[in-house]
Amino acid sequence: MNLDTFMLMRDEIVLTGILLILLIAEVLWSPKNKKGLIYLGLLLFAGYTLQSFFSMGTGSLFGGSFKAYPLVNFFKASLAFGVMVILLQSVEWIKQKLLPNDFSAEFFILIFASLLGINFMVSSGDFLIFYIGLELATMPVIALTAFEFYNHRSVEAGVKYIMLASVSSAILLFGVSLVYATAGSIFFDDIKGALQLPLLEIIGLVMIFTGIAFKISLVPFHFWAADVYEGAPTVVSNYLSVISKAGAVYVLMTLLFITFRVFETEWNWIMYGIAILTMFVGNIFALRQQNMKRFLAFSSIAQAGFILLAMLSNDQMGVKAIIYFLLIYIFSNIAAFGVVHIISLKTGKENIDDYNGLYTSNPKLSLALMIALFSLAGIPPVSGFFAKFFLYAAAASKGYYVLIFIAVLNVTISLYYYLLPIRAAFLRRNEHPIPYFKIDIFSKIALVIVMVGLMVLGLYSGVFSYISSISNIF
Repeated sequence: MNLDTFMLMRDEIVLTGILLILLIAEVLWSPKNKKGLIYLGLLLFAGYTLQSFFSMGTGSLFGGSFKAYPLVNFFKASLAFGVMVILLQSVEWIKQKLLPNDFSAEFFILIFASLLGINFMVSSGDFLIFYIGLELATMPVIALTAFEFYNHRSVEAGVKYIMLASVSSAILLFGVSLVYATAGSIFFDDIKGALQLPLLEIIGLVMIFTGIAFKISLVPFHFWAADVYEGAPTVVSNYLSVISKAGAVYVLMTLLFITFRVFETEWNWIMYGIAILTMFVGNIFALRQQNMKRFLAFSSIAQAGFILLAMLSNDQMGVKAIIYFLLIYIFSNIAAFGVVHIISLKTGKENIDDYNGLYTSNPKLSLALMIALFSLAGIPPVSGFFAKFFLYAAAASKGYYVLIFIAVLNVTISLYYYLLPIRAAFLRRNEHPIPYFKIDIFSKIALVIVMVGLMVLGLYSGVFSYISSISNIF
């Protein structure tokens, strides 16, 4: 193994170095200077994000356990960019809530450790690296969920998450053991050509799918999402709904499209039914929500159902549609959660009715919320429209016209509830609306980034063309 080959793990090496630097700084810096840790964490991660966009080449390490290729490199860079925006949104919250308790460095360490685990997941070439990455990605988020220890809802969310995550992890691991027992290998490439006992392997696949479906919050493995999103700090809910979910979707895509492609007929029908259930359950339950975090939780469940449309295509068209949709989804959800986070931090209000008359006092925030929800709903010319269009195109390429009709029906349902916060902000009168307040500079930068992204990514065809050029993973 030479240096060039070892540097295929450049992202993971740099991120590990950042974690060590923050650990040392936390120990050595005096309590009076702990505020500087916030800016140190931002600066270090900004450097990591920048370097992640430079090509690392193609290859594998450790006998194929770790893989690097253009698509996975681009996906890691996209996740890093999303985390960077979430960190910018978090600065004021860290100063107000965490710095007085001296927890600022711990927040950065946990969120970077989770991202490190996701990076290992998406680059994994066998189930060992995949499972280690999965646990490394999950355990820090459990701690982050309960980070506001003075808030009983946050602690309750952390307890619920760790209990359900442990069960899903055990189911997944048992499924892996069944696949290993029949294929005699844990390597993805070896498994796809060595499956011997179809029934046992299908049971293993179903159990593996169950474990990953929990992370994506697919129905019927979605029950945790609303309670955890509502109880967790908003920035953590944002991370869960975007970064953690996107990493799990990527792994599921590679497993289904490559490792278990031989069982396409079997898992296609499973995915077909779950896609319908997930879209309907997410959208119908979102109609009944008043709390904005629960509202966005069910919205993210419904969006996961739409992703399964492209999963069913099982070809290069499906790969590029999924990656493009995830890229747009990162911007859309971060923008929506960002507005909710800012309002909650400044006023403590999180219900839709609290947003009545918001446009009269905070027009810029109202516009940002409108664009984000329009993108999630798939209304042109915002980029979410183009993201959903390619999902439909991927499903149509395989003749799933009934499923597309059901998806369009669900889009109609989602239009109604996505317009509820917009109606509250723009059309409803309120004698005492949320008062005007100044937004910190970091949150402003984050909102500008995601707003520009939502308008440009859909209209600039070069992004989809680039994804198309690197999406051949077969």
